[in-house]
Amino acid sequence: MTQPPPPPPQQPPQGGGFGPPQDQPPQTPPPAAGPDLGKSPQPGYGYPQAPQAPQAPQAPQTPPPAAPQNPPQPPAGYGYPQGAPAPQPPQTPQTPPGYGYPGQQPGPYGQPQQAPYGQPGYGQPGFGQPGFGQPGYGQQPGYGYPQQTMPHPPQAGQPGGGKKLNAQMLIIVAAVVAIALIIGGGVWYASSGKGDGKKDDTASSSGGTGGTDDGNGGTTSGKEKAPSDPSAKVLFQVPAPEVKNDSTVVVSGSWLTDKAYVKSGIARIVGYDRDKGGELWKIPLAGPVCQASRHVTDDNLTAVLYQPAMPTKADPSHGCSQIALIDLDAGKRLWTKTVKTGDQLINFDNITLSGKTVAVGSTSGGAAFDVSGKLLWSPKPADSCYDAGYGGGDKLVAVRKCGSYDQRQLHIQTIDPKSGKVISEYKMTEGIEYASIVSTNPLVVAADVGDSAGDGSGISDFFSIDGKTGKLRTRISAPGEQFAARCEGITRVEACNLLAVGNDRLYLPTEEHDGTGKYSQTNEIVAFDLATGKQTGQRADAGDGYTISPLRMDGGNLIAYKRPPYDKGGQVVSISGAGFKETTLLQNPATDAVRDVETSMSPEYSEFLYADGHLFMSKVYASKRSTVRDKEYLAVGFGTS
Repeated sequence: MTQPPPPPPQQPPQGGGFGPPQDQPPQTPPPAAGPDLGKSPQPGYGYPQAPQAPQAPQAPQTPPPAAPQNPPQPPAGYGYPQGAPAPQPPQTPQTPPGYGYPGQQPGPYGQPQQAPYGQPGYGQPGFGQPGFGQPGYGQQPGYGYPQQTMPHPPQAGQPGGGKKLNAQMLIIVAAVVAIALIIGGGVWYASSGKGDGKKDDTASSSGGTGGTDDGNGGTTSGKEKAPSDPSAKVLFQVPAPEVKNDSTVVVSGSWLTDKAYVKSGIARIVGYDRDKGGELWKIPLAGPVCQASRHVTDDNLTAVLYQPAMPTKADPSHGCSQIALIDLDAGKRLWTKTVKTGDQLINFDNITLSGKTVAVGSTSGGAAFDVSGKLLWSPKPADSCYDAGYGGGDKLVAVRKCGSYDQRQLHIQTIDPKSGKVISEYKMTEGIEYASIVSTNPLVVAADVGDSAGDGSGISDFFSIDGKTGKLRTRISAPGEQFAARCEGITRVEACNLLAVGNDRLYLPTEEHDGTGKYSQTNEIVAFDLATGKQTGQRADAGDGYTISPLRMDGGNLIAYKRPPYDKGGQVVSISGAGFKETTLLQNPATDAVRDVETSMSPEYSEFLYADGHLFMSKVYASKRSTVRDKEYLAVGFGTS
């Protein structure tokens, strides 16, 4: 119950729905111990850079920090001519002016015609306004094990670093990388956070948003408590794995249990002592991990998709056909399964887990296994519809595609994870080609309606759906130029980040805008009511020079990460669901060496996990080591005492 594969994230230098509105209701060697981050002091993210910036304050006499490892923004238009050359996105200057440089930034935040923060309806144009009812497709990064040099997107910390590529270009770029999938096998990107505050996501991985409520929209208390001293130190770092040639290997997937921090390496999954970093166990795989479920069972089982062999120049196309169940406590691969259509193995695009069911989706349809390894269902060749992918966690939700390509209709189905029986169904307006499952309980779906987002974020609107009846509760407009959340529903229907759902609310970060200080940037997190679609009036300010991103829910509280300015360390905060009061849970060191590593991994393009005073950041791609940086890391862990 997927669409053509989108392009893989591009590797920067290692330096540093359509139609009228719908009805509205009334690696990795053993890690070194300690902060062995031997790097000459460098200003951090957001530091005002002097070159080319007249009258701007002078930066310290050290180079700016490395930009995070940003994947590409684009997806592919299905059916794009094969073999077209990949267009090059705009290149940023090597020494660009810092944030806030006159002429480089958009006008003051909150210009006329934009309602102030905290007022209902902010950023919610009426459905009759321009942009709706126009054809187009959502764009996002995605698959393709690249065997070629990819164009570099703008780097964070530089003008344009926080912006997205033009949607039309994204379609073109993605079409080219869609070919890379056929050539090189699938890869997966996921980003920060964990899910819904339940056990299912406490040890869960990358990309978490998941919903949480107490069954009737109320709040539940969080587990994360503020330490007496939130000051953190570097616990350990995992060196970046060695990659030969100029290839890029996916290393997505990370989980956190009571004992271990678990991270995918190149064709292996490794469990590390979460305080000291020593290897606890290692699971070798025949090929790279393509995708990893961010959900885990109560007994710490999770699932991954991987390739049956390592890609080579002679035989680069292996596909993502291997479905494995992983025991995160024992450090064992419990089983590996495949599914065929005729005599051909099906290459799957996404994987998730709900209860005791592992579900995978593809353009050939969906399949599911019980954790015991029993096949529950598989694609039916005679079926005119197919399950493109699934959202997991508390419930199991399928994105089912019906109709021809030019008359596509998506069915959002809440299904029984044991039998696949449809419990409820919501049919989206014809013409919406892609949709992303933001949360399964409460059920929230994101889509780029009429390609009106225009920024490659894959989101113009959110649909709040009653999972029991399948009726639309409300539709929330979230213009891409105002909000920073991202989803990639082209092949990975559950790949959403920089947002969270809980307390029957949707939490979104705003785009960066001018702060109160000279040359500073900042943003906020705002809340939308999933029953009315209106803003609640709640707002969490990042603070001048910081940018704030939701990571996950903790009961009724929101856990968020604050990316630091040039002279401070990052923070993890808990925001109370009722009063939006911020409590600092973790404060990273402000030293140049530590901040340089921290800011090389952004919440947008890396995996962030936080629990029990521990913050872990990790990359999702490994490539040939750069000569620019002295040391590069696959993952780094911070912790309070």
